[in-house]
Amino acid sequence: MSFFAILFALMLEQAYPLHANHPAHQGLRAWAVSVRRGLDAGSNAAHPWLALAAAVLVPVACVSAVYWLLYVSIGWPLALLWNVAVLYVTLGFRQFSHHFTRIRDALDDDDLPAARAALARWLATPVQNWSQQQVLTTLARYAVVQAHRHVFGVFFWFTVCMLLGLGPAGAVLYRTTEYLVRQWNERVDPAAPLVSEPLQRCTRTAWQWLDWLPARCTALGFAVVGSFEDAIAAWRSYAERVPGDSDGIIIAATAGALHMDLGEPETADGLAPQFQHLYSLVGLVWRWVAVWLLLLALLTLGRLLG
Repeated sequence: MSFFAILFALMLEQAYPLHANHPAHQGLRAWAVSVRRGLDAGSNAAHPWLALAAAVLVPVACVSAVYWLLYVSIGWPLALLWNVAVLYVTLGFRQFSHHFTRIRDALDDDDLPAARAALARWLATPVQNWSQQQVLTTLARYAVVQAHRHVFGVFFWFTVCMLLGLGPAGAVLYRTTEYLVRQWNERVDPAAPLVSEPLQRCTRTAWQWLDWLPARCTALGFAVVGSFEDAIAAWRSYAERVPGDSDGIIIAATAGALHMDLGEPETADGLAPQFQHLYSLVGLVWRWVAVWLLLLALLTLGRLLG
């Protein structure tokens, strides 16, 4: 069921992409605000984990309960549709790829100011004085991390929780935690009250735990579908220098897989990012998507024949 759910969700998301502020996102934002207001007790050491558990586990439990209710009372077809619906609102492939495409098209038209403006909107950071090389490097680094967080991290936890019989709970677990670590650690809305430092530390720690294995799975996947030895060497060198930085490991593995210099010492022997590398990066991502689907198809076939 995991294979068909991911396949159908990807097809649906490509045909009818959701905007970034869709109703499910609005509901999550409202839920996060209500939990923080009710349970963020400042310096109290016990409450941050309680607040995080409530913010994450309540949506996860609801999604899993609906899955089992549909599966037991009606049957697997509706349970499959529920999986597709949950993946449709959690994957978000097109929610970041349109930024990448807009910047790439501007660079293709030799319109560096337009590329800078589009990148500034995506990063929410002023980049008006950046050179084309800086734009290309930052675009490649940021895009590959977003691909992991919107696609491959969701794939990983969705598959794990499906194998454990929890339905699509893994997709909600991953995306909810990823949203909270951004919302509670960044000053997104200047008018909103500050989140306490204990709650910020708590969400960062939980995110590091949750993303540790998926990030390394993504890095390994990029190595498999790219230049394996170079990707592994860059990954190992970066991990020795900056242990625990999952985003950095993904960037280093990507740079090695594509023979690019993305600003890290581990990949400095690669080529400086060129416009053509953007297409290579897209190809790398889609090849790893194809491998994921193939692995899931084989797993599904094995379970059916078993």
